[in-house]
Amino acid sequence: MVNHTTVTTFLLWGFSSFPKLQNLLFAVIFLFHVTILLANVSIMVAIKLSHSLHTPMYIFLFALSLSETCTTMVIIPRMLVDLLSESKTISLPECATQMLFFFGLAANNCFIMAAMSYDRYTAIHNPLQYHTLMTQRICFQLIMGAFVIGFLCSLGITITIFNLSFCDSNIIQHFFCDISPVVYLACDFTSRHAMLIFLLSAFVLVGSFVLIMVSYVFIASLVAEMPSAQGRYKAFSTCSSHLTVVSIHYGFACFVYLRPKSSDSFREDMLMAVTYTVLTPLLNPIVYSLRNKEMQTALRKVLDGIIKILPWLTNKKTLNL
Repeated sequence: MVNHTTVTTFLLWGFSSFPKLQNLLFAVIFLFHVTILLANVSIMVAIKLSHSLHTPMYIFLFALSLSETCTTMVIIPRMLVDLLSESKTISLPECATQMLFFFGLAANNCFIMAAMSYDRYTAIHNPLQYHTLMTQRICFQLIMGAFVIGFLCSLGITITIFNLSFCDSNIIQHFFCDISPVVYLACDFTSRHAMLIFLLSAFVLVGSFVLIMVSYVFIASLVAEMPSAQGRYKAFSTCSSHLTVVSIHYGFACFVYLRPKSSDSFREDMLMAVTYTVLTPLLNPIVYSLRNKEMQTALRKVLDGIIKILPWLTNKKTLNL
């Protein structure tokens, strides 16, 4: 028998390997965080206020922007505090909660993107019956389904990991409670646990990706049968933004969560995690804003409204003074 010290708190060691860069990292990540919030909130406000965007495509985009915003709120504020703090400790319940919400929201993003691909297929396959087949009620049902399935998978992963025993070392080689660095600290982690976590992760990533690819195979076959080049271009242009976001999102996620792990890969995974927790949430508003004329028009209206109301607010404050 080996004597072990039971761990009750973890230490998020992440950026402690770069002590001279922590102030710079704080400034850069804080700037990105504010930009992410402003960009995604702008998308949601534009969709909410513009009646022309009250269509299934933009309802899903609203849900994806909201989910991406919540995902960053689970990770980045804590990361910013740790960059300035000497104490980087996190309790087991806090770590489990962070993992549950991060992977629940991340899985939700995957299934929302799968629903968006089905929406594009329905629009191209049945354009005349599209508004009958994709009502707002069906959209909300798909969004809620994505939320429930995502959090059930995340709950399964979180319960599996935090039912393990953690002993001796409490240093997590990451800036948040990610799966591999936490599992590496467990004393009784077995191949059975590894298989269960892998299957749940694969169900989310591979399962949703297969649904997306099946939708696009059918879309491609429908577009290929269109007689006019203009019709083909118009059909593909409605899917290009979604395909761009999907490609980058799944590329990073599959690289991090579906490849074999070792303790040597934690730093590489941590650097990659900065990309998908800080940069990837910016993709959604940037891609859809730059490649979608309807969204550009709606965002301009919101911006014009803000510019018009600012002088009124300034005058009101002056009068109050």
